[in-house]
Amino acid sequence: QVQLVESGGGLVQTGGSLRLSCEASGLTFSSYYLAWFRQAPGGEREFVAGIRWSDIITAYADSVKGRFTISRDSAKNTVYLQMNTLKPEDTATYYCAAKINPKVTTTQWAFNYWGQGAQVTVSS
Repeated sequence: QVQLVESGGGLVQTGGSLRLSCEASGLTFSSYYLAWFRQAPGGEREFVAGIRWSDIITAYADSVKGRFTISRDSAKNTVYLQMNTLKPEDTATYYCAAKINPKVTTTQWAFNYWGQGAQVTVSS
């Protein structure tokens, strides 16, 4: 059984930083693609960042490029999202997601597995 568990969310002031973690179990990491999505209240779920496990190829949404960094730790079966220079518009529930096909994609419908979400609130 595949399980993804997010942690590291919280409340931070504008300009601050947070690091989200996604601990995975039941995955064959050599052939998986993992990503972070976010969804604000009443909004659509949108792609934030993704990483191909095998060769660490990354992709970012334009809104977070230069501020967020996605990375992995194979020894811990964990993917991270380092979020710097946070803005109020970054406030959302952040979800870790994974899919079997390692091809890069940004649409939520392509992902097979999802975590329960981590709340990130940026105050002004």
